Amino acid sequence: MSLNAAKEFFSCLALRHTPGLGPRSWKSVLSGYDSAFEAVSDARNWPSKKLLPKNRTEAFLAEPWRPGAEAEYRAARNFGARVITWFDPKFPKRLREIPDPPALLYVQGDVSLLRNPSVAVVGARECTLLGLQSVERISSQLSRFGITVVSGLAAGIDRQAHLAGLSGIGSSIAVLGAGLDVHYPPENEDVRQALENHGLVVSEFGPGTRPEARNFPYRNRIISGLSLGVLVAEAAARSGSLITARLATEQGREVFALPGPLGQPTFAGCHRLIKQGAALVENAEDIVRTLRFQFSAELASVPKSLPEQSPSALARSVGISSAPAKSAMATAYPRPTSAPPATPPIPKALPENLTDDEKVLLSSLSAESKAHIDSLIQSLGWESHVVSRKLLVLEMQGLVRQWPGMYYSLS
Repeated sequence: MSLNAAKEFFSCLALRHTPGLGPRSWKSVLSGYDSAFEAVSDARNWPSKKLLPKNRTEAFLAEPWRPGAEAEYRAARNFGARVITWFDPKFPKRLREIPDPPALLYVQGDVSLLRNPSVAVVGARECTLLGLQSVERISSQLSRFGITVVSGLAAGIDRQAHLAGLSGIGSSIAVLGAGLDVHYPPENEDVRQALENHGLVVSEFGPGTRPEARNFPYRNRIISGLSLGVLVAEAAARSGSLITARLATEQGREVFALPGPLGQPTFAGCHRLIKQGAALVENAEDIVRTLRFQFSAELASVPKSLPEQSPSALARSVGISSAPAKSAMATAYPRPTSAPPATPPIPKALPENLTDDEKVLLSSLSAESKAHIDSLIQSLGWESHVVSRKLLVLEMQGLVRQWPGMYYSLS
């Protein structure tokens, strides 16, 4: 860690360890400066700049934060933690915009996923086979589109969401309610290892922080804050997933709910959300269509190379069992017998803002027949994440239609 990075890290810790200062106060202070170190160095001027009232400023200047900040700083250095602080370019813009953002994130894995369009998938620990199968299907579809699946690494629905997300190019992010050095729950250690190798694990809690109940509402605001929308896949009437849904609403995120059998207690929370205005979803397409404008804007700025791992290879590498239901991603699809013509005819009356690659992709499709995404990838010679994203953008413009099984045609 460079000297400047160390100063930024310790400055963020100073804010976080000050009694009486919470995420809203951190955001107010940090938003007034160009660095965290500059912010804490100028603390005496916070009241005059209307960043914090005088009593809270005086509380900070008394330095009650020093023992806790120094202890966490040493623990993080001893652990070798990777840290993303507020002003780091890798700090997620979406997370910075919520009312009560974290001042920093500890991370393990592929940090570039923080820039990817994401959807949170949360639900019950004690869940039904229907819930698991639905989450596997929807999360794998989202990931196949290049959308990252965010969840909380709990048993049940969260586990299934992570595994399905890891099976596609969108991958998955786990947000913890404990320090990164605390592996909880132990039965999800296989998923944790897969996320560290092929996805991302994040936490705002310092090393050594135990998974206490009070931590999880704080974790939940980050799950929803990283995402453009939150899907509650299975939740009882008093489920913690409903807290995530409420936080998502407060953050201006879309809330989706998966309906279940009437009378099934573990779906009572989902039915309540639907009554309150959450969007009822049956598949990933329902989510993508609702968020199509947000996705379209974010897909233009995502990294050009995202990790991709087939479900079978991933399972072999970490020795995990994915879902009770067989993943659709593991199904074999026919390959094309010939490549598209070198100068394909371009359909008329296309939008003027299409790129050359998008026009070539449209020329590879027909309104009379369906082409599987794997066939398009092979025939065009492009990387899979490039094809997936361009298909998603074209579908949002009404030019391409997706069929079951990841087949496509012209609309």
